[in-house]
Amino acid sequence: MRLHLYFARKFALTLLAVTTLFALLLMLLDVVEQIRRFEIGEISLGQATKLAALNVPAALYGILPLIVILSTLALFLGLARTSELVVTRASGRSALRALAAPLTTAFAIGALCVAVLNPIVAATLKEYERLSDEYRHGTRNNVLSISREGLWLRQGGPEGQMVIRAARANLDGTRLSEVTFLAFGPKAGPVWRIEAREAELTRGAWEITGAKRWDFSETNPEASATRHERLSLPSDLTRDRIRDSFGTPSAIPIWELPGFIGSLKRAGFSARQHEVWFQMELALPALFVAMMMIGAAFTMRHTRFGRTGTMVMGALLLGIALYFLRNFAQVLGENGQIPAGLAAWSPPVIGIMLAMGLILHMEEG
Repeated sequence: MRLHLYFARKFALTLLAVTTLFALLLMLLDVVEQIRRFEIGEISLGQATKLAALNVPAALYGILPLIVILSTLALFLGLARTSELVVTRASGRSALRALAAPLTTAFAIGALCVAVLNPIVAATLKEYERLSDEYRHGTRNNVLSISREGLWLRQGGPEGQMVIRAARANLDGTRLSEVTFLAFGPKAGPVWRIEAREAELTRGAWEITGAKRWDFSETNPEASATRHERLSLPSDLTRDRIRDSFGTPSAIPIWELPGFIGSLKRAGFSARQHEVWFQMELALPALFVAMMMIGAAFTMRHTRFGRTGTMVMGALLLGIALYFLRNFAQVLGENGQIPAGLAAWSPPVIGIMLAMGLILHMEEG
């Protein structure tokens, strides 16, 4: 038991050290990138550092599988160099038993990342996008929101702001059903309201069908309400702006993703991209295990056998191949080529089975 705790602690400390090193490196690179993205004098060094600090967690979270395999290589190369693995094997423990504690630690760290780090990354990513828009444009660019009540949009213009709510929408949010338009003056409250059966976004306008309009400037808005079979309202919204307002699934905490997916489906949108991301996050601990097993399969040999550099390169190449296979499967899942569960779980399962075969062949004879 004490030996298992020793291996687990050693792997956790190695992973922490490698992660810290990558975090510092990414921070320095991102500060330079933030300064490059903005015009000269548009942001200060302090603001660039703040943006980088908010953006680094998302970048670091994305390369965690590669950090795991690098930490594994560093751990087992160190154990092999000090002959600790030789002593462990001489005591009667097999390679798989020696791997039990590090694998359990990797799985636990992966679960902790999904449960705790994922919401933190989502929060920092949202704040990064908000501050970036604020520094560049002075306002937020997001025009769309999904809730239990349906789809919400907003648009602005010289005459004020307009809020749009719809019970249902098509996949790109340009055709709305059971829709309400509520207009606000520049320095006043609600000015008028329109309820309609349908509304379709065309170039520069909403084409509304089956509308009823209330003018709040009248003493009795209901008595003066007018009905229109067809009505056109100017709009600065476009299909691209509505689509971009969804943001990325990584900006939504994993605990809120199931509810958000349900809201997307109720509003009539496709939730495939979010479903794939949700499954990918659930499979992250298994991916950590696969990366660790791949690294261990190539580096558990004693250094006196030679070819250490070749074995390390083989482990790195196989780990990077698995990482890109995961990204490729994610693209296939988001495009609907394969189911979301298959896209998320097949790469780590393939990695674990391949690594298990290598370990049994190279270590167990």
